[in-house]
Amino acid sequence: MTLSVQPAIVTADIYDAHHSEVSVVNLPLRSFGGVSHFFGPCQTLRVHRDHTPVLAEFETPGEGRVLVVDAGGVTDTGVMGDRLAGLAVANGWRGVVINGAIRDSAGLRPLALGVMALAATPCRGWTPQPSHAGCSVDLVNTLIKPGMWIYADVDGVIVARVELDLKSS
Repeated sequence: MTLSVQPAIVTADIYDAHHSEVSVVNLPLRSFGGVSHFFGPCQTLRVHRDHTPVLAEFETPGEGRVLVVDAGGVTDTGVMGDRLAGLAVANGWRGVVINGAIRDSAGLRPLALGVMALAATPCRGWTPQPSHAGCSVDLVNTLIKPGMWIYADVDGVIVARVELDLKSS
């Protein structure tokens, strides 16, 4: 699936224009992907030190969505690397927000995918762990449900219940 290039967004401007309608994910997220800004409806996933549930999600059609992964803030094990990110791009995902770590950060830069995560590590998990897809996730008192809209740039991540009118931002 080929996605059109999204217009540039600035989360600070979106916040100013829609502050009463949005929440800000108050995590020290860093931008790792080849796309510095991205937005779209989200799919949610909760994992623990296991990349295979992320792989399973990225094997499905992304349809311009953003995957929000709650990895519990764990930064010693990456739950996504460049191969999974490449699969995400091939299947039409816009981006991923991870409350946890990625790996293969140099391999993420050339990919047309927005990636926000807490950290990078060379480590990955080796044992399958329980996971939950399509559930509500709570990222530092910001409740995110599937279908909500994610707006992200290098400054951070904003969550809205519905798609926002960006013309007023």
